[in-house]
Amino acid sequence: MNAGFRYRDQLARDADSLLGYLAAGHPHSDRAAWADRLARGEIEVDGQVVREDAAVRAGQEIVWRRPPWDEPPAPLHLDVIHEDEDLLVVSKPSGLPTLPGGGFLAHTLLALVRERDPRWSPVHRLGRGTSGLVVCGRGPAYARLSAAFRGRDLDKRYLALAQGALAAPQTIDAPIGPVPHEKLGRIHAACPGGKPSETRVLRAWAAGPDTLAELRLVTGRPHQIRIHLAAAGHPLVGDPLYLPGGAPRGNILPGDCGYLLHSWRLYLPHPTNGRALSLEAPPPPSLRAPVAPAR
Repeated sequence: MNAGFRYRDQLARDADSLLGYLAAGHPHSDRAAWADRLARGEIEVDGQVVREDAAVRAGQEIVWRRPPWDEPPAPLHLDVIHEDEDLLVVSKPSGLPTLPGGGFLAHTLLALVRERDPRWSPVHRLGRGTSGLVVCGRGPAYARLSAAFRGRDLDKRYLALAQGALAAPQTIDAPIGPVPHEKLGRIHAACPGGKPSETRVLRAWAAGPDTLAELRLVTGRPHQIRIHLAAAGHPLVGDPLYLPGGAPRGNILPGDCGYLLHSWRLYLPHPTNGRALSLEAPPPPSLRAPVAPAR
């Protein structure tokens, strides 16, 4: 079991009852579950345990002292690709979440890098089922790395196994934005009116009836490669979430694994000295390409 966690929330509005506020504002748990936590004294408002029918006001702090729990299993290892005073780049295995969420806390990349140094934090995230390079920073370098990712001052290459015969080169630019989802309320997918998004298919190799592709991620929307390949009619092989056309299945979560996607190469300036860095995480056997592209 992990050590438990304190979840903090600052009330955005007045509410006639604490239970009503929790049930409406945090629908990942139903009303009965929140009532049970209140009865056990796990919920505090401004440091005090209160009754479920207590009125609460905007600006007050709610803390849920979640007791220790058994987390879902995950591979608890990583490979260090580069490490210096300001920059840590690691290769994450498929199945390991980058950040806490969905029942994961200690079984995350964040927890593993902070075992090396509590100051390390991932600058970006990969989906749980995605393997490969993750950049971490600490101190002032973290802000500079974040700015580089926001400003596209880098080159990110991925390897993916896509369904069918995916042509290369080509650019996929379907807009991406939130759409309704029966489990989460909203989820990112291809949709009219979404944010401009761009993925470039650079090279492609035949893999039986499917295609192994090298892709460049130009923008960085959530689940972008999964969405874009699905929008182009070539979802990732084994992707349980995104359907051809880029729409999601309603009963599947983004963290569900099964697809093959690897953050392979990264070219970026060092956050302190500006030196150009070329980094690579060896792909798993299922995503290793031959020398020459076939498509």
